[in-house]
Amino acid sequence: MVARITATMMLENWPKPFIFAHRGSSAHAPENTLAAFELAVKQGADGVELDVKLSADGQVIVIHDQTVDRTTDGSGNVTQMTLPALLELDAGRFFSESYRRERIPTLDEVFETFGRRLLINVELTNYATPFDGLVPKVVELVRKHALEKRVLFSSFFPHNLRRARRLMPEVSRGLLAWAGWMGVWSRTWGWRGPYQALHPYFTTVNERLVQRVHAAGRRAHAWTVNDEVAMRHLIALGVDGIFTDDPLLAGCILGRVK
Repeated sequence: MVARITATMMLENWPKPFIFAHRGSSAHAPENTLAAFELAVKQGADGVELDVKLSADGQVIVIHDQTVDRTTDGSGNVTQMTLPALLELDAGRFFSESYRRERIPTLDEVFETFGRRLLINVELTNYATPFDGLVPKVVELVRKHALEKRVLFSSFFPHNLRRARRLMPEVSRGLLAWAGWMGVWSRTWGWRGPYQALHPYFTTVNERLVQRVHAAGRRAHAWTVNDEVAMRHLIALGVDGIFTDDPLLAGCILGRVK
C-alpha cells in the first residue's frame, strides 16, 4: 500500500498539462531516435514517450514496430535480430537524408543521455512476445540509472504492468486504451486497477471520462493528438497530458513557446 501511494505522489508532481513528445519529436525527426529526443528537449517537451522491445540477444532497444522494415533500411523481425545487426541499420534516412546514419538506440543509451533532462514514458511493447524477459530488463535499467522518479511505465497489456509493479512498485504505471470496442474494458473498468494513469485514444476522451478518472485519483493522458483544434479541446476538458508527434505545436498552444 505504501508503494502505491508513493508512486501516485511522484506522478502527481509531473507538470499539467504534460507534453509527451510521442516517440520524440517525431513530426520533425525520425521517430524513437536520439535525434528525435534531443529535438524534443529543444522544443520544450516535458518528457518523451518511447517504445521498447528485446533484441534476439536480450538487449532492450527503442523501436515501435515488430519489424525494422518501415523505419530503417533493413528488413526483418526485431526480436530475431541481434543488437550488433540492429545497430548497423540506418534509422534516419527513411525520414530525411539529413538524418542519414541515425541509429536505433538502446534504452540504456537513452537513459544515459536523457534520463536527467526529460521525464520518460516507457511503453512496454512486447505485444508479439508477451511472456519474454522485457519487463525485468527494463526495470534493471531504471534501477541502474536511478530513474525511479523520472519514469512512467505504460502498456496495452495489463500483465506487463502487473509484473512491473511486482518488480518495481515505486514507479508509476499507465494503462493504454484502444479506441472503439477494443478499448471499452480499459476505459470503463480496467483503469481502476493498480495504475496511476489512464492513457485513452484522444477521440474517446470526453468530460465524463476525465471526471471519473480524476475522482478516482488518477491522471488522464490522451494519445496521440497532432491537430491544434483537438489539442485545445482536450486541454479544455482537463486532461493531465497529451502525447503528440509535434511538441512544438503543443507548446505554442499552451503559451510556453513564443
